[in-house]
Amino acid sequence: MSEKTIIRFDNVTKHYGDDEPVLKNVSFEIEKGKFYTLLGPSGCGKTTILRLIAGFIAPTEGTIYFNGKEINHVPANERQVNTVFQDYALFPHLNVYENIAFGLRIKKVKTDEMNRRIEEALKFVNLKGYEQREISEMSGGQRQRVAIARAIVNDPEVILLDEPLSALDLKLRTEMQYELRELQQRLGKTFIFVTHDQEEALAMSDEIFVMNEGIIQQSGTPIDIYDEPINRFVADFIGESNIVSGTMIKDYLVEFAGKTFECVDGGFHLNEKVDVVIRPEDLELTTVDKGKLTVTVDTQLFRGVHYELSTYDKDGNEWLVHSTKKAQVGEQVGLDFGPEEIHIMRLNETEEEFDARLEAYGVWNNEQ
Repeated sequence: MSEKTIIRFDNVTKHYGDDEPVLKNVSFEIEKGKFYTLLGPSGCGKTTILRLIAGFIAPTEGTIYFNGKEINHVPANERQVNTVFQDYALFPHLNVYENIAFGLRIKKVKTDEMNRRIEEALKFVNLKGYEQREISEMSGGQRQRVAIARAIVNDPEVILLDEPLSALDLKLRTEMQYELRELQQRLGKTFIFVTHDQEEALAMSDEIFVMNEGIIQQSGTPIDIYDEPINRFVADFIGESNIVSGTMIKDYLVEFAGKTFECVDGGFHLNEKVDVVIRPEDLELTTVDKGKLTVTVDTQLFRGVHYELSTYDKDGNEWLVHSTKKAQVGEQVGLDFGPEEIHIMRLNETEEEFDARLEAYGVWNNEQ
């Protein structure tokens, strides 16, 4: 375990009764001072991980460590973590000051020290002067800031955030993404954020754990996961993707859509069946004679900064294209792309095998 590691899960499984496990033999490490996001669809196990860290539930199997010490059965109130809940869990009959002071009063913190901590917490969340404001008089964004202030006032080492932006409208949500990220950097605390919104995860995180069906499918930086998804689920869940079946002719040469193309991925077997990913923004709309693929435009939508075209090739493969150029529905057009825009995914590859292959064949990629 690294000195930077603050939380570690070793082969953690969680059952509720006789049901299928919500978490399946999950292992990972969390480092101090970083912003982590647990990303995945509803029911994938991300909130269960948060509850296990907080101490609200205990693992069925496996071990959880905090600063190198096992905490499987350490009570929630003895852990150096605080949680910001989806509904903020504020007391409506208490004002801002009393909501933030609640935990400090339970700990019997002296009044002078309590006032100092609350004033400091309110400064951090840009709510200085709101001490006597009633919760009912505050906007959704302000209530969220109160919930965050209540979480940080106890000076925890880790702050857990369970989909705290989901109730906000789009504009406020975007503003709060910036505020949360800035707050985490100013505090220097470890944030673990739960969301099903991939744009939110990409915008805010140092590292993302993509989850599905109780398993961490892939972990890494937002750029790593977006550019090098490990499988169809990750490629489809993180952003929009064109995914077609292909065959590796040899390393750095792949066949799909009836043609053979150079690519930048290696470490495959001869004639191995693979999945091929090309992002919509990496496809350039051009004329048929200049394109590597010929497609027919099925629909076209204007998205403000680009046109979104749904197209299909002669084999029936659908290709989503984001382009600044317009086309006519029913028109045949060309799609151009380079080797670096083609990402190859091995079927049923584990994250360990994936990382090893990228490391072994990364020199060729970097030199291109």
